[in-house]
Amino acid sequence: MDSLLQEEGLSTLFFSSSKTLPSSNSFPSSSVPSSPVVQKFTESMMEENIQIAELIIKKWDSESSSASLFHQRKEANEFLRCVKDLRRAMHFLLSEHSASNKLVRAQNLMQIAMKRLEKELSLILSANRDQLDPESISGLSSDSSTNSKDEDEVESEGEIKIAGESSITKVEREAKIVMPDLKLIADCMISCGYGKECVKIYKLIRKSIVDEGLYLLGVEKFRSSQIQKMNWEALEHFTGFFSASQTIRESCFTDISKEAATNLFRIPELVAKSKETPERIFLLMELSEALSNLWPEIEFAFNSESTSAVKLQAASSLQRLGESVRAILSDFESTIEKDSSKTPVPGGGIHLLTRTVINYIYKLADYGGVLSEIFRDSSPTLPESYFQSPTTDDSSTPAISVLLAWLILVLLCKPDTKAEAYRDVSLSYLFLANNLQFIIKKVSNTNLKLLLGEDWIIKHAKKVRQYAANYETMAWNKVFSSLPTSPELSPEAAKECFRVFNAAFEEAYKKQTSWILPDGKLSNGLKVLSIAKKLVPAYREFSKKYLGMLSGEKNLELLARFSADDLGNCLSDLLHGVAISDSSPSSSSRGCILR
Repeated sequence: MDSLLQEEGLSTLFFSSSKTLPSSNSFPSSSVPSSPVVQKFTESMMEENIQIAELIIKKWDSESSSASLFHQRKEANEFLRCVKDLRRAMHFLLSEHSASNKLVRAQNLMQIAMKRLEKELSLILSANRDQLDPESISGLSSDSSTNSKDEDEVESEGEIKIAGESSITKVEREAKIVMPDLKLIADCMISCGYGKECVKIYKLIRKSIVDEGLYLLGVEKFRSSQIQKMNWEALEHFTGFFSASQTIRESCFTDISKEAATNLFRIPELVAKSKETPERIFLLMELSEALSNLWPEIEFAFNSESTSAVKLQAASSLQRLGESVRAILSDFESTIEKDSSKTPVPGGGIHLLTRTVINYIYKLADYGGVLSEIFRDSSPTLPESYFQSPTTDDSSTPAISVLLAWLILVLLCKPDTKAEAYRDVSLSYLFLANNLQFIIKKVSNTNLKLLLGEDWIIKHAKKVRQYAANYETMAWNKVFSSLPTSPELSPEAAKECFRVFNAAFEEAYKKQTSWILPDGKLSNGLKVLSIAKKLVPAYREFSKKYLGMLSGEKNLELLARFSADDLGNCLSDLLHGVAISDSSPSSSSRGCILR
């Protein structure tokens, strides 16, 4: 992409001649001295120029010499000088003897010289393609004094000395060496009427570099059917391909980059048109974000009429990507709403739908910028009573915040329905607490927290506590109420109270050994800080008061099956999601021991 978007730096420097591009093999007429003596002298000098040029040019005939002319600085300067003299001779002959054999001879020599320079131009551009990367020569435009020197002024030393050489890279140093050669060749060919040939070679070489770069990155002319069959993981590297660049103004940029850029910017559109699946949204968003970030450079670089098709293609791809993202999320929302699975999750644990959806949503939060842009004018409307997100500097709610809050709201409607599948009401409340708590933790520990805000977390955490309180009431109320409320009980009433408590506690314990509360903080708060805090002290006081009264009873151990400490141990066994033996406290090996 650097080669494609940075051609201006090289082409501007390379073709920054003030000369126009005359048609091939055409030369302007020049004024000729009117004095016969001077004219005769000039004619003799022009003929001598042709003879000297013939010796030097034929020596470097491209068909007979394979060596590089510009590897030999003195001979390169001599070659360019004789071409300049030959051009002057041709100007003279064209004005005085337009049909002479000398002009034909000079024209043939010029063609041989131009073929040699074409070959040198191609060799230098090809051999130094890495060194001529526009980033490497971006600072060369300041060296205009070197590049604008006449051929006669070029140094004749074995190599060019560069000021500040220690402060530049090897690539930059090599670029500074070859750029003057390229500039001299271009100026010479243009001034001799071979500008079109010069530009043609330049475009051919530079376009091959652009095309090769795209090919190495896997960018080819894909048909829509090929895009649909591609491995989506292989497309990930395209996103990194959209990098910022300098703008291009030279006309050759169109021929070099138009086709490659159009093919490149067409790929996102082909990807977006392929089958829509929830997983592909992340690739689409990365492509959309890359194109959006690059859009100012695209708009500036391809602002001419000849390259407008590139900009239109990029805009079309950007629009199509947005449409596909919206379509995928619309289908995703519908999938959540249509989920009708009725099978209850064992133990009231986390439903697969809850895990899948909230994990997907928190990944979406990492693409807040691009999603806000895509849904800027189409985000859902939420009641203020449900959602008030953190606002931006202009007091507006980001579209991404509203969108994700809406998707979570759609998800939260599902556990209420699925909880109805549980026959035990207390287990249904445990299921609701588990699933909402799982969602809250995902929000709290990801970027969702920044997008939804602390108020959202506080509001929903309050709802979790309510679900937990309802579970506690429904699951343990029978046990709590089995303890006496009367200040005094008769021995028979006390014995009955022990029997009722034992039965109630064993029933609750038996049910809840297979139930699950995976959140450690919530589990500890329920079992220790709430249930045990209420149950253990009340039972300790009851047993202490009436065990003495019943000390003479036979089989007293059957009545007082639990100590207060046993109850605490039994409670610690619960809500781990694993049934213990025959689910009886008396057979537990985990601390719930009968006296």
